[in-house]
Amino acid sequence: MEGNFEIRIDFTVLNEKIRLLREQMTKVIIGQEKVLDLLLTALLADGHVLIEGVPGVAKTLMARVLSRLIDAGFGRIQFTPDLMPSDILGTSVFLPASGKFEFRKGPVFTNILLVDEINRSPAKTQAALFEVMEERQITNDGVMYPMSFPFVVVATQNPVEHEGTYRLPEAQLDRFMFKVLVDYPGREEEIEVLKLHDSGSVEEQRKLEAVLSVEELKYLRDKVKEVRVDEKMKAFIVDIVATTRHNGWLYLGASPRASIALMNSAKAYAALNGRDFVVPEDVLYLAVPVLRHRVQLSAEKELEGIVVDQALQQLIAKVEIPR
Repeated sequence: MEGNFEIRIDFTVLNEKIRLLREQMTKVIIGQEKVLDLLLTALLADGHVLIEGVPGVAKTLMARVLSRLIDAGFGRIQFTPDLMPSDILGTSVFLPASGKFEFRKGPVFTNILLVDEINRSPAKTQAALFEVMEERQITNDGVMYPMSFPFVVVATQNPVEHEGTYRLPEAQLDRFMFKVLVDYPGREEEIEVLKLHDSGSVEEQRKLEAVLSVEELKYLRDKVKEVRVDEKMKAFIVDIVATTRHNGWLYLGASPRASIALMNSAKAYAALNGRDFVVPEDVLYLAVPVLRHRVQLSAEKELEGIVVDQALQQLIAKVEIPR
């Protein structure tokens, strides 16, 4: 792509707000730049995020810090094997005085919802999130209750434990814009983490001030919608998603919802980088986080020891990059 371009959308406010968000987040979260990029991209693109990593790599902390920096409601639900759908959504309570039922809203009615260890609850509880994640509303006794703006789900799960966990159904996974993998920090990063804890600076997360109001977030999302995706980029996105279907590497390919998620997130990521148009690098940067939870490896490739990310990278490399 050409290096010289003219910005047609005023990103002054967006750039300043993103700078402040990053500045505040990196006070508490050391390293993990790509993870923070993906969280901010999902926030701007109105997408939900599934964070996967072993215990102790700050998955929950990331969601908490993000919520503290936005002047909006925050709720946390700890998924457990005995959790019921009504514990999440709410329930109708009979009031003897009036002889009527009244709906008592559950903890899902917030703006940023942290679902901790989402794979700890059985399928019927996980399914309680289907409607609210896709349509930003719940239905109880035939009455629809819309969620207030914004509504973002950040869920965490542990990839190594299998006892007492329940695999997320494909329909649930497909509702997450990204699946983000959080790895162990590097040596220098871990030393910085120890310094933070030794100095007591980790407590700063509780003192972080909101730098983004609900109205400002709505304004930023409106700006992101104006980012241009030309026909070549749309074809490139469709070709990448289509390559996950009908090949010997994957048993299950990605649906058109993946194409939409990849386009919308690419627009947000372009804006994050101060551009009002999408380039192939944006799409390639986000393709694996968008696709990794939407596809399944074939039995043959699993036996060969191939992992999903490797398969996706091999398939994406075969797609011609538009110039």
